[in-house]
Amino acid sequence: MNSFLKHSLSKFAAANPQIEMTVSPRPAKHPVIIGHYANGREKAICVRNLEKDQILQKAELLRDASGEKLKRVTKPVRSINQSVRGIWSPYHSGGIKV
Repeated sequence: MNSFLKHSLSKFAAANPQIEMTVSPRPAKHPVIIGHYANGREKAICVRNLEKDQILQKAELLRDASGEKLKRVTKPVRSINQSVRGIWSPYHSGGIKV
């Protein structure tokens, strides 16, 4: 964590001026990166025993996240309009004649 603070944090902060960076000491606790989002939520990621490149990846993960809860997408395609053909069902077709 110390090598990340000394070397990579200043470069990351300069590359992302829209993000506010604060460093607060936490004696006798594991290092944590906390992201505060505009919607009022916050996400915390523990970076214990991670190298500086891995910590940078976690910081980029927090930067790219929207702050919303993770949602499972059951139907990945969403549309405003309904399907022209309707929803297919084997019970409503004419059936297969052999």
